[in-house]
Amino acid sequence: MLNLHWFRNDLRIQDNLSLIKATATGQTIALFIATPEQWQAQDDAPMKIDFIRRNLQVLQQELSLKNIPLLFAEVGNNAGIPELLEKIISVLGISALHCNREYPEWEAQRDNAVNLMCKKLKVAFFCHEDQTLLPPEQVYNKSNLPFKVFTPYSKAVRAQLEEKSVHLESFSSKQAMPELPALSSKTKTSDSLVFLRQLGDLSWPNISADLLKKWSLLWPAGEEHAWLMLRNFVQNRINQYKPLRDQPAVDGTSRLSPYLTVGVISARQCWVHSMNAELDNSVFAWQNELLWRDFYKYVMVHFQHVCRHKNWRTDLGHIPWRDAPEDLERWKYGQTGIPIVDAAMKQLLETGWMHNRVRMIVAMFLSKHLLIDWREGEKWFMQHLVDGDFSSNNGGWQWSASTGTDAAPYFRIFNPVTQSGRFDPEGVYLRRWLPELAELDNKFIHEPGLLRPSSYPPPMLELSLGRDRALAAFKVPSEMYPSDKGTYRPQEKVI
Repeated sequence: MLNLHWFRNDLRIQDNLSLIKATATGQTIALFIATPEQWQAQDDAPMKIDFIRRNLQVLQQELSLKNIPLLFAEVGNNAGIPELLEKIISVLGISALHCNREYPEWEAQRDNAVNLMCKKLKVAFFCHEDQTLLPPEQVYNKSNLPFKVFTPYSKAVRAQLEEKSVHLESFSSKQAMPELPALSSKTKTSDSLVFLRQLGDLSWPNISADLLKKWSLLWPAGEEHAWLMLRNFVQNRINQYKPLRDQPAVDGTSRLSPYLTVGVISARQCWVHSMNAELDNSVFAWQNELLWRDFYKYVMVHFQHVCRHKNWRTDLGHIPWRDAPEDLERWKYGQTGIPIVDAAMKQLLETGWMHNRVRMIVAMFLSKHLLIDWREGEKWFMQHLVDGDFSSNNGGWQWSASTGTDAAPYFRIFNPVTQSGRFDPEGVYLRRWLPELAELDNKFIHEPGLLRPSSYPPPMLELSLGRDRALAAFKVPSEMYPSDKGTYRPQEKVI
């Protein structure tokens, strides 16, 4: 038996169900397939793609210590993967292909095509449940229907986890080095499909050396680093998570989201290690964030129209989203004149990450006060987030825009100035990202008004007028709601 483990967003060795199952049944070779056109179509950020690249470098070194070769291949998009895998399986003499399941509709279609290819070759295909604490098809309400609201979903998941407990898979074996055919870095399977190459030869975004160095310092790569972050958080900060998590100036969150997104650490590992802390309201709240992550993947499986960038609530097609490119540009680059919004957008551009409280503030400002389609913001976030996860990003944006499952009611519209004063009362966060406002006192920094320095733009709108406009736009009798047709994105053409 020679098995092939196909790495996707599971870039780790420990608690990797597919890798561990593959090595338990025979010698194993690992493979990563780069899909640059697919990444671009799905709006994956250059910082996220570089994060994947750096984690693959570390992963290849760690796997080599266990005599597991990590090979690399490239096709433009998902459509070319079945043919590429067919040739790789044939050249290497693979008996079984293992991978961990991914949930978006276009990735499920890709895996269905791969499964058909394996059946044709009479090669076993195993797609393991690895990303979530429980498989999406294992959680239903009493009517045997999928949950539409988070709280009853989370209670049902917790009840099952308490009954069964979460089990971590440990990787400890070291195999003999498998014999491979001579593979040149120039070997090609056809004119359009590049076969096995070195990691550095793949088509990564062209980024300056200074940026690459900066990103590597912001988000160090590797499973060991992710473990250190998790242990430090659980041992030192998790019991203060609930009171501190909404303060953007405080290091009160785990910041593990990039590592979870590309699978350098698993949700199961996070859950199990959180149970090592004293179970209080803070631990419960942090576990709920893991469950929110699972819930948005669950929603994608059971309500697949969200994968096509439609409103989850398909009865909300009446909203007259504004076509306001100048307003959108000011929001994107932190030039709205609303300090908390501008600070958050500058944090995103500088670090590829944004504190969750301000993610909600800026999302609601765009979709409610500016009445710009939430899909514009969703796309911008994906293009810049190092932790850009389609399901969580889509779910968060639809929550803020009141178009999603478990969404904020349409009349709930955060006042960004009030939010800023409540969660950053000393203006520490604002001063960090908006140094031009640093000299203002703690009262006026949240709403500079006449004290605004000339280097800072005036507010782009009066918040009360934006709120009234949003309320009028959303408040339409239900019988007048047309169906939402969505805004389709390029990845649907390259599945």
